[in-house]
Amino acid sequence: MFSKSDFWIGLAVGAVVGVFGYRFMQEREQQMMALSEGASAGQIPLAELERQKEELEDLIAAQKAQEK
Repeated sequence: MFSKSDFWIGLAVGAVVGVFGYRFMQEREQQMMALSEGASAGQIPLAELERQKEELEDLIAAQKAQEK
């Protein structure tokens, strides 16, 4: 079982995906905490608004490219 290269490749890929998934979830958790703190104060941080704006612009550009 441990002598097959497919096993080791799968293990390595799974570990890498797990690390990136964990980092992504931690990042999202921090963003959600920042949003909840900003919402309780009545304001959303400017950096978060700019990030959302850029994300929306990217989605709009992708949708326009699909329509063409």
